[in-house]
Amino acid sequence: MSDNDGKKPLGLGGGSGRSGSVKQSFSHGRTHNVVVETKRKRVVVPGKTGAGGGRSGSPSAVSGDPSKRPAGISDAEMERRMAALRAAKAREADEAAQREADEKAREEERERRRAELEAREREEREREEALRLKAEEEERRVREAAEAQQRARESEQRAAAQPAARAKTDARAKPAAPGEKPAVPDRAAVEAAAARAETKGVSTAAPRKTERDRDGRGAGDDRDSRNKARDDNRRTTGKLSINQALGDGEGGRQRSIAAMKRKQEKARQKAMGGNMRAEKQARDVQLPESIVVSELANRMAERTPDVIKSLMRMGMMVTANQAIDADTAELVIEEFGHKTIRVSDSDVEQVIDTVVDKPEDLQSRPPVVTIMGHVDHGKTSLLDAIRNANVVSGEAGGITQHIGAYQVKAKNGSLLTFLDTPGHAAFTSMRARGAQVTDIVVLVVAADDAVMPQTVEAINHAKAAKVPMIVAINKIDKPTANPQKVRTDLLQHEVVVEAMSGDVQDVEISAKTGQGLDQLLEAIALQSEILELTANPERPAQGAVIEAQLDVGRGPVATVLVQNGTLKRGDIFVVGEQWGKVRALINDKGDRVDEAGPSVPVEVLGLNGTPEAGDVLNVVETEAQAREIADYRINAAKDKRAAAGAAITLDQMLAKAKADQSVAELPVVVKADVQGSAEAIVQALEKVGNDEVRVRVLHYGVGAITESDIGLAEASQAPVIGFNVRANAPARASANQKGVEIRYYSIIYDLVDDIKAAASGLLSAEVKEHFIGYAEIREVFRVSGVGNVAGCLVTEGVARRSAGVRLLRDNVVIHEGTLKTLKRFKDEVKEVQSGQECGMAFENYDDIRKGDVIEIFEREEVQRQL
Repeated sequence: MSDNDGKKPLGLGGGSGRSGSVKQSFSHGRTHNVVVETKRKRVVVPGKTGAGGGRSGSPSAVSGDPSKRPAGISDAEMERRMAALRAAKAREADEAAQREADEKAREEERERRRAELEAREREEREREEALRLKAEEEERRVREAAEAQQRARESEQRAAAQPAARAKTDARAKPAAPGEKPAVPDRAAVEAAAARAETKGVSTAAPRKTERDRDGRGAGDDRDSRNKARDDNRRTTGKLSINQALGDGEGGRQRSIAAMKRKQEKARQKAMGGNMRAEKQARDVQLPESIVVSELANRMAERTPDVIKSLMRMGMMVTANQAIDADTAELVIEEFGHKTIRVSDSDVEQVIDTVVDKPEDLQSRPPVVTIMGHVDHGKTSLLDAIRNANVVSGEAGGITQHIGAYQVKAKNGSLLTFLDTPGHAAFTSMRARGAQVTDIVVLVVAADDAVMPQTVEAINHAKAAKVPMIVAINKIDKPTANPQKVRTDLLQHEVVVEAMSGDVQDVEISAKTGQGLDQLLEAIALQSEILELTANPERPAQGAVIEAQLDVGRGPVATVLVQNGTLKRGDIFVVGEQWGKVRALINDKGDRVDEAGPSVPVEVLGLNGTPEAGDVLNVVETEAQAREIADYRINAAKDKRAAAGAAITLDQMLAKAKADQSVAELPVVVKADVQGSAEAIVQALEKVGNDEVRVRVLHYGVGAITESDIGLAEASQAPVIGFNVRANAPARASANQKGVEIRYYSIIYDLVDDIKAAASGLLSAEVKEHFIGYAEIREVFRVSGVGNVAGCLVTEGVARRSAGVRLLRDNVVIHEGTLKTLKRFKDEVKEVQSGQECGMAFENYDDIRKGDVIEIFEREEVQRQL
């Protein structure tokens, strides 16, 4: 039976391989022939990318043929591009020539070193050869002397052995007589002969060693060595591979490619004279307040076990993932011969330090204009008129709930960035945040309403931020408009307009009819020219978060106003305690853009969490830096909160607990659509209450109402307030099951009013007294079973049995209580009118005298309101 049984052997196919046979050896002398094929490697010749060997889209072809030129490229632009291309090619040629010269110099240096190394090796070989020849000559002389001595000794031994041999031969040749035993040499004689031979240098008879015995092994040893060699070969030799099969050997173990490369690298370094051991480098190691052992080893470029051994010699049993303090780490660094540079944890923020911009890098930027004013004075309507869009219709109740950032192009082509801040008093912090990032404040004052409280707050914010102000007197189209009264009222707050010989511009406008809008834009443009607003768009971006929210489909979204640099898609940034990578940029029109320059408001997607409104956004180089800065800020905020809590003494805690016992609390859970609204609601609710009752916000956040919010509200028996958000289906089901009230609001007025009404229900009712009459005691009678009874005359008002009474003696109250009896003659009556006599007895009090006066009053409970 053949090996293949008439079947074709398996192959790789395609005819592109080379075939060969491999002989496999097995135990018990079995062998097997295997047919193998190897694929040839495809050789790719560089430079032959096409049939013609050239590029069809070369610059010369494009410049020569206008039809192949890209659309929108003029001749001048094409010429500039060609000139730049020629300059680049010339620069590449120069660099190539420089590289060739450097390589030639390096090759000459290598040749010189190689020649020196070969000369040294040749001298070393000649010296070794001379020493070897000398040693061989000495060895030859010693061997010849030993051989001559051995030959002399052997000749002496032969001469001494000849008489004994003749005597023995004679004894064997003499026959024994019949009946006589053969002669046996005497034992003593034999021993004496042996001793004589030994004294003469003759060795006793001993078995002669064979050649194998002289080599030190026998047949058994030879068989054991063969078995051991075969076992070692089986152990070290793996499965048969194609490379082993095609090689010269029979599948023996070979050196790996990595070992060959290491050998070649060593030979190359030896030829270059680099076989000397590299000198240890001393490094500058940055050392924070605490560091992990493995990280310390990485910064020193040392092995981690060596660092652990050093710490163990100091008496510290640590692991690679254990943190050590800076002092201990400094000792380790000095022991390894490095230099320590102490840094603090806050040094991680040094990567975002603002760089000083050069004057030639600065470019003009659009001004950031913030519109401020009182509620319903027409701020959003003014921006609506400027943008030619109906912004106000999208706000609940016609008031602005969020900070809106928009970019408007004026008629002269200049860009203006507007921030529309809410005017409600609860949004004070949001308006303050808007004033911090703004360049110009437009103060909107209604001509028919003059200066109001929120107008004064806006003036104070603008002054605190040291921002120039432009007064826009709105609603001048109304019949009751009085612009002069507005100018006069502004004088009380140190705002002197130009019409009153001041330096503050004022413009009379009407957001409804569009009157005066052009003059307002001209005033803004004039003010921006005076300010000379500039920024460097070529640096990493820096901006401020105007608003932040948690979108269901897009995740955390932040409205950022870029203040310096250019924010690009893909940038890695850190903002407050959050960080992220810009996944998308959306402008105020809802379009996606690739970058945003200075004074451009955009929505940024790609954050890992929702930042606080007002946080500063900074672009960094790597994700590791952003994550490190964010972690440092989180830990710093945590430590700050812990320190603030620990600063309270035990006496203060006891006093606060005692004071809280008499204060009723209304707990609430607040969820809003954006961060700014949530903060404003919390600030408004904190102002609700007095010394007896207050509102306690258990939790506030951004996003939809979830089951966790319902669980928190149930544990504290609190309602859940949703501002422009709704509860999801599981949260609604959980609220119905647990009996938690969810209230939705879209206007902050209604929310605050309802919370005030609910908190008012916790107030104790106010008790009011109403005076109804006086009675004078004329006589005191003693009645058994009742006690002292006063015979009285009602001198004023009326006396009622259900009313309260006070006993006055010399106009001093000596008792306050209730009446036990009120009689007219012998009958119990409910009341006695003025001028009539009656009998009165007090409850649990008998010390009444003639001439005392009884004051009669009624109590009424009145429900209080916050």
